[in-house]
Amino acid sequence: MSQRRRKTSQLAKLPLPIAVLVIGIYLIATFVFPTEEDYVPAEGTALEQLETLEIKGRAPKTGYSRDEFGNGWLDPDGNGCDARNDVLTRDLESVVHADDSCKVLTAVLQDPFTGQTIDFIRGAQTSTDVQIDHVVALSDAWQKGAQQLSAAERERFANDPVNLLAVDGPANGQKSDADAATWLPPNKDFRCEFVAIQTAVKAKYDLWVTEPEHDAIADVLSECPDEPAYTTDDELALLRQ
Repeated sequence: MSQRRRKTSQLAKLPLPIAVLVIGIYLIATFVFPTEEDYVPAEGTALEQLETLEIKGRAPKTGYSRDEFGNGWLDPDGNGCDARNDVLTRDLESVVHADDSCKVLTAVLQDPFTGQTIDFIRGAQTSTDVQIDHVVALSDAWQKGAQQLSAAERERFANDPVNLLAVDGPANGQKSDADAATWLPPNKDFRCEFVAIQTAVKAKYDLWVTEPEHDAIADVLSECPDEPAYTTDDELALLRQ
């Protein structure tokens, strides 16, 4: 017997008022409240995933501000540590934490953007040596579909570990809000993974790419056609409403 038919049989055994109440609650939960659908990372190659992205022109930047993506770092996975410190812990080596087990005091970064080794020391004058990059920049996302996301989805985007990477501070400043058409990491060995991350993020949040951006990503991936579609072990589900 199917699950739906089993539910029908069980409801038939209930007194009429209770059955009506149960059905009412079910309808409200199904059609009124938003549902959360787990995001399933794409299988296959980054090139294949790239071809699923819509190609459109860049929308105006009108209305953009950092606040459109939430107020600073959140704790999206509920482990008690904000996303910045989670990414520092994930991406750096020889990590020493503060007593709260969250704040990273010292660590070593093998920087993916430059290929250099950077000693991270937490402090007013030194913390910016290592920065957390939004691989798909927030303003770039805003101009390529994020305006249509809900506020909750944009907060998730800004704190999603798939879109976050610990990198060299000056290199991050050079990247700014550029896309792949105008900036690629100086470390050529990282370029395939870099554009695979951008492709995965845009696929995950239903963002589009411009034609020059698409062509730049495709050009990089042509040198590594077997580069897999990117994901991470701590990838967060995307709330879809």
